[in-house]
Amino acid sequence: MLWNKFSLEDTLGALALLQGSLSGLDPEEAEHRYQKGTREHIKKQDGFLWKIIRRRAKSSFLYILAVAAVLSFFLGQFIEALLILLFIAVNITLETYQEYHSEKAAQMLKRYLVTHSRVRRKGQVISVESDKIVVGDIVILEVGDRLPADIRFFSVNGLEIDESIMTGESMSVAKTNALLQTPPVEMNEAKNIGFAGTVVTAGKGEGIVFAIGKESAFGDIATLSEETERVTPFEKEIAVFSKFILKLVLFTLALIFFVNILIRGGETNIVELLIFSLALAVSVIPEALPVIITVALSRGSLRLAQKKVVVKRLSAIEDLGSIEVLCTDKTGTLTENALSVANIKSDNSKECIEAAFTACLENPTDRASLHDAFDLALFRTLTLDEREEAGRLKRIDAMPFDPEQRKNSVLLEGASQYKIVVRGAPEAVIAQSNDMDLYTTKALMDWVAQAGKKGERVLAVAERTFSSRPTFHEYDQGQLRFLGLISFSDTLKKDVKETLKKAKRMNVQVKILTGDSPEVSGAVGYAVGLISDPTKVYTGKQLDEMSYEKKREAIFEGVVFARVSPRQKYEIIKVLQEKQEVGFLGEGINDAPALKLANVALVVQGASDIAREAADIVLLRKSLEAVIDGISEGRIIFGNILKYLKVTLTANFGNFYSVALASLLLPFLPLLPIQILLLNLLSDFPMLAIATDHIDDEELEKPKNYQVHSIVLLAILFGAVSSIFDFTLFSIFSKVSPETMQTAWFLLSVITEIVLIFSLRSRFSFFRAKRASLPLIVLSGIILVIVLALPFTALAPALHFVRPDGFLILVVAILSVTYFLATEAMKRFYYQHFNTLGFPVRKKRVA
Repeated sequence: MLWNKFSLEDTLGALALLQGSLSGLDPEEAEHRYQKGTREHIKKQDGFLWKIIRRRAKSSFLYILAVAAVLSFFLGQFIEALLILLFIAVNITLETYQEYHSEKAAQMLKRYLVTHSRVRRKGQVISVESDKIVVGDIVILEVGDRLPADIRFFSVNGLEIDESIMTGESMSVAKTNALLQTPPVEMNEAKNIGFAGTVVTAGKGEGIVFAIGKESAFGDIATLSEETERVTPFEKEIAVFSKFILKLVLFTLALIFFVNILIRGGETNIVELLIFSLALAVSVIPEALPVIITVALSRGSLRLAQKKVVVKRLSAIEDLGSIEVLCTDKTGTLTENALSVANIKSDNSKECIEAAFTACLENPTDRASLHDAFDLALFRTLTLDEREEAGRLKRIDAMPFDPEQRKNSVLLEGASQYKIVVRGAPEAVIAQSNDMDLYTTKALMDWVAQAGKKGERVLAVAERTFSSRPTFHEYDQGQLRFLGLISFSDTLKKDVKETLKKAKRMNVQVKILTGDSPEVSGAVGYAVGLISDPTKVYTGKQLDEMSYEKKREAIFEGVVFARVSPRQKYEIIKVLQEKQEVGFLGEGINDAPALKLANVALVVQGASDIAREAADIVLLRKSLEAVIDGISEGRIIFGNILKYLKVTLTANFGNFYSVALASLLLPFLPLLPIQILLLNLLSDFPMLAIATDHIDDEELEKPKNYQVHSIVLLAILFGAVSSIFDFTLFSIFSKVSPETMQTAWFLLSVITEIVLIFSLRSRFSFFRAKRASLPLIVLSGIILVIVLALPFTALAPALHFVRPDGFLILVVAILSVTYFLATEAMKRFYYQHFNTLGFPVRKKRVA
């Protein structure tokens, strides 16, 4: 970081290193440096659209769907094949579109580099395009200017800069031109350095440019944003799940195919067996998953939109339900990012606050000129009449804030007297007041200390009156009459405490990552209930001084982290992601790398453009409650997608193994390929409505993720139950005729899969569970009617079905009811003896 180096160089040293002069560069030299490419632009990444498409196309599940489409074409199921290909195209297109906009985050940094700046070249002050500024240029700054590059100041006059977009600190920082004695570790310590993208709020300054574009601290954020590639929890879990299904299906199919050949020998019809095996493979693939996911996420997106939450990446809703840690930048998220007057300690509060307002860094009669956070807080506190009363005093002269003296002052002319008003650090103002004794001074400093523990900043105000105009030298600012102390706080958002309680109930840990001071950050953390002691704060400097293992321990244990740089925020999230899924809520440019890295990136309304572009979710309502709504919605979506996976895999694998084993025992195929594909299509149809279903309240209480072994265990247990009923059916109808058994099995398979939906949709018994959603009930009813009617229609012969007689219908009905009772019993056994991760639960021994 170049700013560390140049903060320790004096003016002559900096000029020598950068081959510049106080009169500025020669225009020809500046043009030469520009053409030579000295400026490292923050450029737009080219060609990343194709990279996104390739990354999206790496999904194992999409490969499975592609294979299923090819097999469907081979089997003559052209409509199903086209639908699967459509699912693939829509999935890749939507995800690519959403990620494309997210990738544009780094490019948005260019908007924070101003279009024109004033520079001195060859002794003349001229305005140039910021892109044309080069290393060695002398830049001239005044109130309202945004810095175009990193600058080492050599001349300042009350210069204060708002660095919140870089550090997160809500207070402006006073700058100096003095040589620092110790190397700065954090940005806020670099008092003689100005950073690109920050804004001048008071005073004037000049300095020499030492870093531009990607070489600046600002550019370092851009580089982090560009280099970061995020793999979401949803992508990781679906990839693992897809690979498992693919391996299991291929292994089983190969085994069944070769065992059939071994058993039947020369009698095997290889072509028929191959077609049967391929149809069986298609039947076990949950091809409706993309549709289920799209419906669930779109529905969740619409529900959140009604709550003023904009979802930019659909899968982020599901990812949001998985997060275990929510990291938030304090400024603008937990607090309003606007100072307000908290308390006044004065014998005359009205006189004290009006005097403080007259001492604004800029003329208080012009609201538009007020940039300082203290000035704005005083302006909002006073009534219109009080502002007008303060404005009647004529402002003759002003001394800007001096970082060494830690105060500023103004000379005012009233109706019959002159007045000097001084405001600044309490110890500095009290020391120049002549009406202070030791007891009073101690009481005042105790009050200041108590305010500091609450994270409040304190200004002291004093004045001196004159009958004639004074010289307004430093001497005239002694012998002051002390008026009082004013404390300021960054107001907490109204609903933040209750929202954090909700987060705790949902087992979401909240951590504060901010560039603000440890005192203020600790006070906010304590005020909102995140920490029990306001001093329990880790700073970026402390983390850097720790060994790697100690740092990891501190990151996992700590809750409030202060004075952390953009890179340190990035590193904290990276460590947390080793064990947990992490969401990050921020708003400033300094949050961009962390937002890009986090599993779920959220920003509040009013966030910087760069933060909004890096975000997955934008909260239009300035409330953390919206985040909790999103987490709740994400867990509802997760629960419903998990229902689909449990039901479809249990049913599919139950049928898969039953049909595969039956093919070894029966002299004919237990189901024809066309019947397998039709069974798969009809049984998946009600699944589309699972996305609209209700879930148990317990599902909202903790973060969830896809546990493959848990679903496999459930599929094995319930698949075994299904197989028992399947083979019962075989024993009854296998000797009647192939068509009769195939018809009975087809009917039983579709009915039992619908039964399975209503059984596995809740961990509670069918009669205690929440009522299923209306779409799920209606679609299930429609499919039942279609399936029962199909063998009686003209399509029956083409599908090789026979017209069911009373005995067949009775057997299917009895087995369906018995199957429902068996699944309910198995469900009770499963949840009593196994936890949600699929491991045995050790029961407590009763004495």
